[in-house]
Amino acid sequence: MFLFNYHYRLKCIFNDKQLMFWTFVFPILLATLFNLAFSNLSSSDNFLKVNVAVVQNEELNQNADFTQALDSADNLFVVQKTTRADAEQLLKDNQIDGYLYFDPDLNLVVNQSGLNQTIIREFLNDFIQSSSTIGTIITQNPAALGDGLLASVTSRTEYLSAVSASQSNPDPIVNYFYTLIAMTCFYGGFLGIKEVVAIQADLSDVGARINIAPTKKLTVFLSSILAATTVQLLELLLLLAFLIGVLGISFGNQLGYITLTCVIGSLTGVTFGTCLGAIVKKGEGLKISILISSTMMMCFLAGMMSADMKYIIMTKAPILSYLNPVNLITDCFYALYYYNTHTQFFTDILLLCGFTILFSSITYFVLRRQKYASL
Repeated sequence: MFLFNYHYRLKCIFNDKQLMFWTFVFPILLATLFNLAFSNLSSSDNFLKVNVAVVQNEELNQNADFTQALDSADNLFVVQKTTRADAEQLLKDNQIDGYLYFDPDLNLVVNQSGLNQTIIREFLNDFIQSSSTIGTIITQNPAALGDGLLASVTSRTEYLSAVSASQSNPDPIVNYFYTLIAMTCFYGGFLGIKEVVAIQADLSDVGARINIAPTKKLTVFLSSILAATTVQLLELLLLLAFLIGVLGISFGNQLGYITLTCVIGSLTGVTFGTCLGAIVKKGEGLKISILISSTMMMCFLAGMMSADMKYIIMTKAPILSYLNPVNLITDCFYALYYYNTHTQFFTDILLLCGFTILFSSITYFVLRRQKYASL
């Protein structure tokens, strides 16, 4: 009876086109839109060199140290040497961020205030300060030239080094796709609601027949939930294949833990739907409305609409991040992608298992107490 009902519910789920659209087609369409919207977002953060012009005149030719310093900063500036009239025109046309000239001192001309203009100003300040220090040393202690002191003034030593917490570079874009997967897990709640409605005699004809049939309702329900979880897990794995193979989203190389996250996430999403289906006594439409609104709220708090919201929750109300199963699923994927250890991952997995047990227990005790005066 268990296997018969399992196969029967699989056929019913696959034949429900509306259900298959929202649990499978819609997440793929949303992932495609995400990819189109965010494809150039990371590249926009790359540093662009500052365009600067230098007025070519006799004073510039007499300041070889400045020319040498400017040439050594080719990782910062794109330099054009031109006349002052041409430099003014380039600045007016916004083709450069500023221009430099000697008359006889070094001067900077800009037409607005911004990051690029600040970079130019800081470079000039550093050059002027270093030149002044070297001039003072030569005047007061010419012997220092032979002691290597001059070289130490012009050299720059970095005492801090950036060390990544993992082999993967931080990427805020992947969080949107991880949240999308978590949303897909909880859209499995559609399947859970369907299975609960299917065994409730006051909501469906199938439920009425199940309640009068000489079979254990728990056995029928467990086989139905297994069928729903199977479909949900299959859809989730296909979505993962689409994200990795077609869109090129990185999930790391820990496929075993990724699969475990999909299984636990699917169970949590389906049991969340069964819990709502059992608690809400009204029709299927209201149950689905509550499922969609609650899922979207959890996705919002997990950073699906804005990555800043996830940061705000973690800093202002961190307890909410642990009470939000959508956020826990998202963090599981990000922990596998970014961290070298699995402490955060297993913490999230254990919490998701706790939610699954809670939702399943509520569903069991609510359905167990349901009695019908007549059918």
